[in-house]
Amino acid sequence: MSTPKPPAALKQRLLDRVADTDDSHLTIALDDGGWQPWLDGVEIKPLHEVDGVLSYLLRLAPGATLPAHRHPIDEECIVLDGVLRVGSHIELGPGGYHLAHQGALHARISTASGATIFLRGAIPQACHVLG
Repeated sequence: MSTPKPPAALKQRLLDRVADTDDSHLTIALDDGGWQPWLDGVEIKPLHEVDGVLSYLLRLAPGATLPAHRHPIDEECIVLDGVLRVGSHIELGPGGYHLAHQGALHARISTASGATIFLRGAIPQACHVLG
């Protein structure tokens, strides 16, 4: 005679099965298409946008820079690969996080090695780049 499964385990299995059938989620692989030229040595890949807030990837070639700029809303950045330099004294590797506050002047961003970063903030506009 087998031992009955605890109710919590049974509930979890049921929830897992229901969740596996939900196809409303958005999934985009890093190598899926969608990369577009943005600035010299920088490509952008939009992921998701709601009410003017965009989640997107930037891929910076070795030696690429983003000039000083301002953000109309807070912007969050996570380095996925490579090394990113913010201004003259901040260096971030994979997993590094940077928050740029709304309205503040954001220092130049550069990379010697190349980098891929995830950002969430306002849709990038040429008028915000001061270079």
